[in-house]
Amino acid sequence: MSDFSTRVILWQRKHGRHGLPWQGADAYRVWLSEIMLQQTQVATVIPYYQRFVASFPSVSALAAASMDEVLAHWSGLGYYARGRNLHRAAQIIADKHQGEFPREFEQILDLPGIGRSTAAAICALAYHERRAILDGNVKRVLARYCGISGSTIDKKIEEQMWQQAELLLPKDQSPRPARVRGGLDSSISTYTQALMDMGATICTRSKPKCELCPVHSDCVALQSNRVAVLPPPRARKTVPEKHTTFLLLLHGNDILLEKRPPQGIWGGMWCLPQIEDGSGVVDDYLQIAGMEVSERIELEEFTHTFTHFKLHIVPVLLRVACKPDQVQQGGSEWMDLQEALRAGIPAPVRSLLQKLQS
Repeated sequence: MSDFSTRVILWQRKHGRHGLPWQGADAYRVWLSEIMLQQTQVATVIPYYQRFVASFPSVSALAAASMDEVLAHWSGLGYYARGRNLHRAAQIIADKHQGEFPREFEQILDLPGIGRSTAAAICALAYHERRAILDGNVKRVLARYCGISGSTIDKKIEEQMWQQAELLLPKDQSPRPARVRGGLDSSISTYTQALMDMGATICTRSKPKCELCPVHSDCVALQSNRVAVLPPPRARKTVPEKHTTFLLLLHGNDILLEKRPPQGIWGGMWCLPQIEDGSGVVDDYLQIAGMEVSERIELEEFTHTFTHFKLHIVPVLLRVACKPDQVQQGGSEWMDLQEALRAGIPAPVRSLLQKLQS
Protein backbone atom coordinates (compact mmCIF):
# COMPACT_ATOMS: atom_id res chain seq x y z
CA MET A 1 0.00 0.00 0.00
CA SER A 2 1.15 3.53 -0.69
CA ASP A 3 2.10 5.60 2.33
CA PHE A 4 -0.99 7.72 1.69
CA SER A 5 -3.37 4.77 1.64
CA THR A 6 -1.71 3.17 4.70
CA ARG A 7 -2.25 6.27 6.83
CA VAL A 8 -5.79 6.74 5.53
CA ILE A 9 -6.77 3.13 6.29
CA LEU A 10 -5.27 3.23 9.79
CA TRP A 11 -7.14 6.47 10.47
CA GLN A 12 -10.41 4.96 9.27
CA ARG A 13 -10.11 1.91 11.50
CA LYS A 14 -9.64 4.12 14.56
CA HIS A 15 -11.46 7.39 13.82
CA GLY A 16 -13.76 6.85 10.82
CA ARG A 17 -17.50 6.36 10.89
CA HIS A 18 -18.59 2.85 11.88
CA GLY A 19 -22.01 1.32 12.32
CA LEU A 20 -23.74 3.07 9.43
CA PRO A 21 -26.61 0.76 8.41
CA TRP A 22 -25.23 0.10 4.92
CA GLN A 23 -21.64 -0.63 5.95
CA GLY A 24 -20.73 -4.24 5.22
CA ALA A 25 -24.05 -4.74 3.41
CA ASP A 26 -24.70 -6.40 0.06
CA ALA A 27 -24.47 -4.59 -3.27
CA TYR A 28 -28.17 -3.70 -3.34
CA ARG A 29 -27.99 -1.85 -0.04
CA VAL A 30 -24.67 -0.21 -0.90
CA TRP A 31 -26.19 0.98 -4.18
CA LEU A 32 -29.25 2.34 -2.41
CA SER A 33 -27.11 4.23 0.13
CA GLU A 34 -24.83 5.66 -2.54
CA ILE A 35 -27.78 7.05 -4.50
CA MET A 36 -29.44 8.48 -1.40
CA LEU A 37 -26.18 10.09 -0.26
CA GLN A 38 -25.84 12.07 -3.49
CA GLN A 39 -26.42 15.72 -2.52
CA THR A 40 -27.76 14.59 0.90
CA GLN A 41 -26.14 14.30 4.32
CA VAL A 42 -25.82 11.02 6.22
CA ALA A 43 -28.03 12.10 9.13
CA THR A 44 -30.87 12.90 6.74
CA VAL A 45 -30.43 9.69 4.73
CA ILE A 46 -30.40 7.11 7.56
CA PRO A 47 -34.16 7.12 8.43
CA TYR A 48 -35.11 7.16 4.73
CA TYR A 49 -32.72 4.28 4.04
CA GLN A 50 -34.10 2.22 6.92
CA ARG A 51 -37.73 2.74 5.85
CA PHE A 52 -36.85 2.02 2.22
CA VAL A 53 -35.06 -1.25 3.01
CA ALA A 54 -37.86 -2.33 5.34
CA SER A 55 -40.40 -1.92 2.52
CA PHE A 56 -38.16 -3.05 -0.36
CA PRO A 57 -35.68 -5.56 1.12
CA SER A 58 -34.39 -6.73 -2.27
CA VAL A 59 -33.95 -5.62 -5.85
CA SER A 60 -36.89 -7.83 -6.82
CA ALA A 61 -39.14 -6.21 -4.22
CA LEU A 62 -38.18 -2.75 -5.48
CA ALA A 63 -38.78 -3.78 -9.10
CA ALA A 64 -42.22 -5.17 -8.24
CA ALA A 65 -43.31 -1.99 -6.45
CA SER A 66 -45.20 0.77 -8.22
CA MET A 67 -43.59 4.11 -8.95
CA ASP A 68 -46.11 5.70 -6.58
CA GLU A 69 -44.92 3.44 -3.74
CA VAL A 70 -41.28 4.24 -4.42
CA LEU A 71 -41.83 8.00 -4.60
CA ALA A 72 -43.93 7.89 -1.42
CA HIS A 73 -40.89 6.46 0.38
CA TRP A 74 -38.65 9.06 -1.28
CA SER A 75 -40.97 11.96 -0.41
CA GLY A 76 -39.04 14.72 1.35
CA LEU A 77 -35.58 13.47 0.37
CA GLY A 78 -35.44 15.70 -2.72
CA TYR A 79 -33.80 15.22 -6.13
CA TYR A 80 -36.64 12.87 -7.07
CA ALA A 81 -35.03 11.73 -10.32
CA ARG A 82 -32.87 9.56 -8.06
CA GLY A 83 -35.93 7.64 -6.88
CA ARG A 84 -37.27 7.27 -10.43
CA ASN A 85 -33.88 6.01 -11.64
CA LEU A 86 -33.66 3.52 -8.75
CA HIS A 87 -37.00 2.04 -9.74
CA ARG A 88 -36.06 1.85 -13.43
CA ALA A 89 -32.70 0.28 -12.60
CA ALA A 90 -34.34 -2.32 -10.34
CA GLN A 91 -36.68 -3.32 -13.16
CA ILE A 92 -33.72 -3.65 -15.54
CA ILE A 93 -31.90 -5.83 -12.98
CA ALA A 94 -35.00 -7.99 -12.54
CA ASP A 95 -35.35 -8.37 -16.31
CA LYS A 96 -31.72 -8.73 -17.44
CA HIS A 97 -29.97 -10.11 -14.36
CA GLN A 98 -32.65 -12.35 -12.83
CA GLY A 99 -33.03 -10.02 -9.86
CA GLU A 100 -29.37 -10.33 -8.83
CA PHE A 101 -27.43 -7.08 -8.56
CA PRO A 102 -24.75 -7.24 -11.30
CA ARG A 103 -21.12 -7.81 -10.33
CA GLU A 104 -19.41 -6.37 -13.42
CA PHE A 105 -18.41 -2.70 -13.33
CA GLU A 106 -19.62 -2.07 -16.89
CA GLN A 107 -23.02 -3.64 -16.16
CA ILE A 108 -23.42 -1.48 -13.07
CA LEU A 109 -22.37 1.62 -14.99
CA ASP A 110 -25.09 0.92 -17.58
CA LEU A 111 -27.87 1.26 -15.00
CA PRO A 112 -29.88 4.52 -14.88
CA GLY A 113 -28.61 7.09 -12.40
CA ILE A 114 -25.18 5.51 -11.92
CA GLY A 115 -21.98 7.27 -12.96
CA ARG A 116 -18.36 6.20 -12.90
CA SER A 117 -17.70 7.09 -9.24
CA THR A 118 -20.91 5.49 -7.94
CA ALA A 119 -20.26 2.28 -9.90
CA ALA A 120 -16.71 2.18 -8.55
CA ALA A 121 -17.91 2.76 -4.97
CA ILE A 122 -20.34 -0.18 -5.24
CA CYS A 123 -17.59 -2.42 -6.61
CA ALA A 124 -15.13 -1.35 -3.89
CA LEU A 125 -17.51 -1.45 -0.91
CA ALA A 126 -19.63 -4.50 -1.85
CA TYR A 127 -17.28 -6.59 -3.98
CA HIS A 128 -13.87 -5.43 -2.62
CA GLU A 129 -12.59 -4.54 -6.08
CA ARG A 130 -9.64 -2.18 -6.43
CA ARG A 131 -11.39 0.83 -7.92
CA ALA A 132 -10.96 4.58 -7.46
CA ILE A 133 -13.86 6.85 -6.57
CA LEU A 134 -14.22 10.58 -7.16
CA ASP A 135 -17.31 12.09 -5.56
CA GLY A 136 -17.51 15.71 -4.40
CA ASN A 137 -15.88 15.10 -1.03
CA VAL A 138 -13.06 13.03 -2.51
CA LYS A 139 -12.37 15.71 -5.12
CA ARG A 140 -11.82 18.18 -2.30
CA VAL A 141 -9.45 15.82 -0.45
CA LEU A 142 -7.39 15.14 -3.57
CA ALA A 143 -7.33 18.77 -4.73
CA ARG A 144 -5.82 19.78 -1.39
CA TYR A 145 -3.52 16.82 -0.81
CA CYS A 146 -2.13 16.87 -4.36
CA GLY A 147 -2.26 20.65 -4.76
CA ILE A 148 -4.44 20.51 -7.87
CA SER A 149 -5.56 23.97 -8.96
CA GLY A 150 -8.46 24.65 -11.26
CA SER A 151 -12.17 23.97 -11.18
CA THR A 152 -13.12 20.39 -10.29
CA ILE A 153 -15.84 20.48 -12.96
CA ASP A 154 -13.29 21.23 -15.69
CA LYS A 155 -12.80 18.05 -17.76
CA LYS A 156 -8.98 18.30 -17.80
CA ILE A 157 -8.82 18.88 -14.04
CA GLU A 158 -11.26 16.03 -13.42
CA GLU A 159 -9.14 13.68 -15.53
CA GLN A 160 -6.05 14.75 -13.59
CA MET A 161 -7.92 13.90 -10.38
CA TRP A 162 -8.92 10.49 -11.71
CA GLN A 163 -5.24 9.79 -12.44
CA GLN A 164 -4.25 10.78 -8.91
CA ALA A 165 -7.09 8.75 -7.43
CA GLU A 166 -5.82 5.68 -9.28
CA LEU A 167 -2.20 6.27 -8.22
CA LEU A 168 -3.11 6.58 -4.53
CA LEU A 169 -5.11 3.35 -4.35
CA PRO A 170 -3.88 0.61 -1.99
CA LYS A 171 -1.69 -1.84 -3.87
CA ASP A 172 -3.25 -4.84 -2.12
CA GLN A 173 -5.54 -6.50 -4.67
CA SER A 174 -6.71 -9.40 -2.53
CA PRO A 175 -10.27 -10.22 -3.67
CA ARG A 176 -11.34 -11.33 -0.18
CA PRO A 177 -11.67 -9.31 3.02
CA ALA A 178 -8.94 -9.96 5.58
CA ARG A 179 -9.71 -10.86 9.18
CA VAL A 180 -8.73 -8.09 11.55
CA ARG A 181 -9.42 -7.30 15.18
CA GLY A 182 -13.14 -6.63 15.50
CA GLY A 183 -14.25 -8.51 12.39
CA LEU A 184 -13.60 -8.66 8.67
CA ASP A 185 -11.84 -5.89 6.78
CA SER A 186 -10.83 -5.16 3.22
CA SER A 187 -8.11 -2.64 2.50
CA ILE A 188 -9.96 -1.27 -0.52
CA SER A 189 -13.38 -1.00 1.14
CA THR A 190 -11.81 0.55 4.25
CA TYR A 191 -9.80 2.95 2.12
CA THR A 192 -12.87 3.94 0.08
CA GLN A 193 -14.93 4.58 3.22
CA ALA A 194 -12.00 6.54 4.68
CA LEU A 195 -11.88 8.97 1.76
CA MET A 196 -15.62 9.57 2.10
CA ASP A 197 -15.35 10.06 5.85
CA MET A 198 -12.33 12.36 5.63
CA GLY A 199 -14.10 14.58 3.13
CA ALA A 200 -17.29 14.66 5.20
CA THR A 201 -15.81 15.16 8.67
CA ILE A 202 -12.26 16.56 8.41
CA CYS A 203 -11.41 17.97 4.97
CA THR A 204 -14.61 20.02 4.89
CA ARG A 205 -15.27 22.94 2.56
CA SER A 206 -15.01 25.48 5.38
CA LYS A 207 -13.15 25.21 8.68
CA PRO A 208 -11.31 21.97 7.84
CA LYS A 209 -9.74 20.16 10.82
CA CYS A 210 -6.28 19.82 9.30
CA GLU A 211 -4.65 18.94 12.62
CA LEU A 212 -6.73 15.74 12.74
CA CYS A 213 -6.00 14.69 9.17
CA PRO A 214 -3.82 11.55 8.82
CA VAL A 215 -2.03 12.97 5.75
CA HIS A 216 -1.58 16.60 6.80
CA SER A 217 2.23 16.28 7.00
CA ASP A 218 2.59 16.19 3.21
CA CYS A 219 -0.65 17.86 2.10
CA VAL A 220 0.38 20.35 -0.59
CA ALA A 221 -2.44 22.77 0.20
CA LEU A 222 -1.56 22.88 3.90
CA GLN A 223 2.19 23.19 3.32
CA SER A 224 1.68 26.01 0.81
CA ASN A 225 -1.05 27.74 2.84
CA ARG A 226 -3.71 27.16 0.13
CA VAL A 227 -6.29 25.12 2.05
CA ALA A 228 -8.81 27.96 1.86
CA VAL A 229 -8.49 28.32 -1.92
CA LEU A 230 -8.33 24.66 -3.01
CA PRO A 231 -10.43 23.55 -4.68
CA PRO A 232 -11.50 26.95 -6.03
CA PRO A 233 -15.18 27.72 -5.37
CA ARG A 234 -17.52 27.69 -8.32
CA ALA A 235 -18.45 31.07 -9.70
CA ARG A 236 -21.72 32.18 -8.20
CA LYS A 237 -24.53 32.59 -10.67
CA THR A 238 -27.64 34.66 -10.26
CA VAL A 239 -30.33 32.23 -9.18
CA PRO A 240 -33.54 32.66 -11.23
CA GLU A 241 -36.71 33.27 -9.23
CA LYS A 242 -40.14 31.99 -10.23
CA HIS A 243 -43.60 32.52 -8.79
CA THR A 244 -46.57 30.19 -8.58
CA THR A 245 -49.87 29.67 -6.74
CA PHE A 246 -50.74 26.40 -5.03
CA LEU A 247 -54.47 25.60 -4.72
CA LEU A 248 -55.50 23.75 -1.58
CA LEU A 249 -58.94 22.59 -2.73
CA LEU A 250 -60.71 21.05 0.26
CA HIS A 251 -63.98 19.19 0.45
CA GLY A 252 -64.47 18.11 4.03
CA ASN A 253 -61.28 16.25 4.89
CA ASP A 254 -60.45 15.50 1.25
CA ILE A 255 -57.96 17.44 -0.84
CA LEU A 256 -57.45 17.51 -4.60
CA LEU A 257 -54.03 16.41 -5.87
CA GLU A 258 -52.70 16.20 -9.44
CA LYS A 259 -50.18 13.70 -10.78
CA ARG A 260 -47.18 15.46 -12.30
CA PRO A 261 -45.78 14.36 -15.69
CA PRO A 262 -43.10 11.62 -15.42
CA GLN A 263 -40.21 13.98 -16.21
CA GLY A 264 -39.25 17.40 -14.91
CA ILE A 265 -39.61 19.01 -11.50
CA TRP A 266 -41.35 16.64 -9.08
CA GLY A 267 -41.85 14.21 -11.96
CA GLY A 268 -44.36 11.45 -11.23
CA MET A 269 -45.33 12.89 -7.85
CA TRP A 270 -48.67 14.04 -6.48
CA CYS A 271 -48.87 17.83 -6.19
CA LEU A 272 -51.40 20.54 -5.51
CA PRO A 273 -52.96 22.17 -8.59
CA GLN A 274 -50.63 24.95 -9.66
CA ILE A 275 -51.49 28.30 -11.25
CA GLU A 276 -48.73 30.40 -12.73
CA ASP A 277 -50.46 33.74 -13.44
CA GLY A 278 -52.06 34.92 -10.21
CA SER A 279 -55.47 35.18 -8.58
CA GLY A 280 -57.44 36.05 -11.74
CA VAL A 281 -56.51 32.73 -13.27
CA VAL A 282 -57.57 30.97 -10.06
CA ASP A 283 -61.12 32.15 -10.77
CA ASP A 284 -60.85 30.85 -14.33
CA TYR A 285 -59.63 27.48 -13.04
CA LEU A 286 -62.56 27.21 -10.64
CA GLN A 287 -65.06 28.17 -13.34
CA ILE A 288 -63.70 25.65 -15.83
CA ALA A 289 -63.68 22.93 -13.17
CA GLY A 290 -67.23 23.82 -12.15
CA MET A 291 -66.34 24.34 -8.50
CA GLU A 292 -68.28 26.54 -6.12
CA VAL A 293 -66.14 27.89 -3.29
CA SER A 294 -67.58 28.64 0.16
CA GLU A 295 -64.36 29.96 1.64
CA ARG A 296 -61.19 31.42 0.16
CA ILE A 297 -58.08 32.28 2.21
CA GLU A 298 -54.73 33.39 0.80
CA LEU A 299 -52.04 31.95 3.06
CA GLU A 300 -48.57 33.33 3.71
CA GLU A 301 -46.14 33.13 0.79
CA PHE A 302 -43.05 30.96 1.25
CA THR A 303 -40.02 30.03 -0.84
CA HIS A 304 -38.78 26.59 -1.87
CA THR A 305 -35.20 26.48 -3.13
CA PHE A 306 -34.13 24.10 -5.88
CA THR A 307 -30.57 23.59 -7.11
CA HIS A 308 -30.99 26.01 -10.03
CA PHE A 309 -33.82 28.34 -9.03
CA LYS A 310 -36.04 29.61 -6.24
CA LEU A 311 -39.78 29.07 -6.33
CA HIS A 312 -41.96 31.58 -4.49
CA ILE A 313 -45.25 29.91 -3.60
CA VAL A 314 -48.54 31.56 -2.63
CA PRO A 315 -50.90 28.92 -1.15
CA VAL A 316 -54.63 29.62 -1.51
CA LEU A 317 -57.05 27.64 0.64
CA LEU A 318 -60.36 27.00 -1.15
CA ARG A 319 -63.26 25.13 0.48
CA VAL A 320 -65.35 23.45 -2.21
CA ALA A 321 -69.08 22.84 -1.82
CA CYS A 322 -69.07 19.67 -3.99
CA LYS A 323 -66.69 17.51 -6.00
CA PRO A 324 -67.21 17.93 -9.77
CA ASP A 325 -66.94 14.69 -11.71
CA GLN A 326 -64.54 16.08 -14.27
CA VAL A 327 -61.69 16.60 -11.78
CA GLN A 328 -61.51 12.83 -11.34
CA GLN A 329 -60.07 12.68 -14.83
CA GLY A 330 -56.70 13.72 -16.23
CA GLY A 331 -54.52 12.51 -13.37
CA SER A 332 -56.39 14.36 -10.61
CA GLU A 333 -57.71 12.65 -7.50
CA TRP A 334 -59.43 13.56 -4.25
CA MET A 335 -57.57 12.07 -1.28
CA ASP A 336 -58.18 12.03 2.43
CA LEU A 337 -55.48 14.14 4.14
CA GLN A 338 -53.97 11.08 5.82
CA GLU A 339 -53.89 9.22 2.51
CA ALA A 340 -52.34 12.26 0.80
CA LEU A 341 -49.58 12.43 3.41
CA ARG A 342 -48.72 8.78 2.69
CA ALA A 343 -48.50 9.43 -1.07
CA GLY A 344 -45.45 10.52 -3.04
CA ILE A 345 -45.63 14.27 -2.47
CA PRO A 346 -42.80 16.84 -2.57
CA ALA A 347 -41.58 18.62 0.56
CA PRO A 348 -43.49 21.93 0.19
CA VAL A 349 -46.78 20.09 -0.40
CA ARG A 350 -46.12 17.87 2.64
CA SER A 351 -45.44 20.95 4.76
CA LEU A 352 -48.73 22.56 3.72
CA LEU A 353 -50.76 19.39 4.28
CA GLN A 354 -49.25 18.90 7.74
CA LYS A 355 -50.27 22.45 8.64
CA LEU A 356 -53.79 21.75 7.38
CA GLN A 357 -53.95 18.59 9.44
CA SER A 358 -52.88 20.35 12.62
